Amino acid sequence: MAYKTHPAPLARDAMAYVLAGGRGTRLMELTDRRAKPAVYFGGKSRIIDFALSNAINSGIRRISVATQYQAHSLIRHLQRGWNFLRTERNESFDILPASQRVAEDMWYAGTADAVYQNIDIIEDYGAKYIVVLAGDHVYKMDYEIMLRQHVDTGADVTVGCLEVPSHEASAFGVMHVDGRDRIIDFVEKPKNPPSIPDKPGVSLASMGIYVFETKFLMDQLRRDAATEGSSRDFGKDIIPYIVKNGSAWAHRFTRSCVRSTNEDVAYWRDVGTIDAYWEANVDLTDTLPELDLYDRDWPIWTYAEITPPAKFVHDLEGRRGQAISSLISGDCIVSGAQLKRTLLFTGVRVNSYSELNEAVVLPRCTIARGVRLSKAVVDARVDIPEGLVVGEDPEFDARWFRRTENGVVLITQPMINNYLAAR
Repeated sequence: MAYKTHPAPLARDAMAYVLAGGRGTRLMELTDRRAKPAVYFGGKSRIIDFALSNAINSGIRRISVATQYQAHSLIRHLQRGWNFLRTERNESFDILPASQRVAEDMWYAGTADAVYQNIDIIEDYGAKYIVVLAGDHVYKMDYEIMLRQHVDTGADVTVGCLEVPSHEASAFGVMHVDGRDRIIDFVEKPKNPPSIPDKPGVSLASMGIYVFETKFLMDQLRRDAATEGSSRDFGKDIIPYIVKNGSAWAHRFTRSCVRSTNEDVAYWRDVGTIDAYWEANVDLTDTLPELDLYDRDWPIWTYAEITPPAKFVHDLEGRRGQAISSLISGDCIVSGAQLKRTLLFTGVRVNSYSELNEAVVLPRCTIARGVRLSKAVVDARVDIPEGLVVGEDPEFDARWFRRTENGVVLITQPMINNYLAAR
């Protein structure tokens, strides 16, 4: 009897290299003490968990994470939550802080340099392919499908791309492609983005995801490092050079986006502003959110802290522990308070007579009695004082806290301290 054979998964011979050194300045005070990839998301996770989970779920078992800005909380999270990969199973997980390996006065100068400075480590992996990933986006994607396209087209580089309306594409690096999706030009943040040949008014924007054969990329990084005036960046230097001198292909995210039966759209978010961060978190409270975190076929792994269950107490009129359309994590106690469309991360305490509506409350916060919070993001380990009302008086909010144009209010402990000192 003849058995049908299938190609071996390319992910077995690939490594993932995650760029996680970015500050994320548009998140304002949320990134004062942590890098953007380490920012909390979805009740339990960190943003970087999505790229790492995608790699694991795709079958990639060799992973490196390059860190730089405010790396301590990120490194601690990676050590606690991602230490299950074993070298004896041909697996590995390396954390690569900027360590001035090339010169004493050089940190990572750009995204390409963050790979170049670790060439010797990468070559020791012996992986035939390398998938370069941004560590600061929220999405679910099967990298095996992108790897297969890379091999089938014989590309020098394959660039992961989103389909976005052309009028919004000026914020991205845009791929100008032919009818086969071969990239014929790469334009960084163009005023007039080129459209996709088969979709007028729609452009292909770079996701910051690249697939290379490892040896080819190492050669390109050495060439770029020897090029005077290079900014050592994938989007500005490496990719445009390959487009001009080699073979570059676009990979549309819709081809490899992972969707459960409850997900209708190809979900990808850059939660890089306070408004986008708040909206993406609060959207998770919908009955059927666009991002399904409950998909067991594509789990989002994270550091699962051992905590007691969440608890709701008191059942008196006006003092009832209750949450409607909300996500409540472990070790939370809702004591006689009302929550609507709200996320409580681990270890939050909400005391009696308080009302939270569309609030995103990060770990270990305490909300005192009689507090009203609407359309707010509360940073980790903040003590909200009794009777504070946020989200109802724009002038008050803007005076003491960080209020966006869309009315989202960010609250940190130093802001609370300044407010209390002035009372």
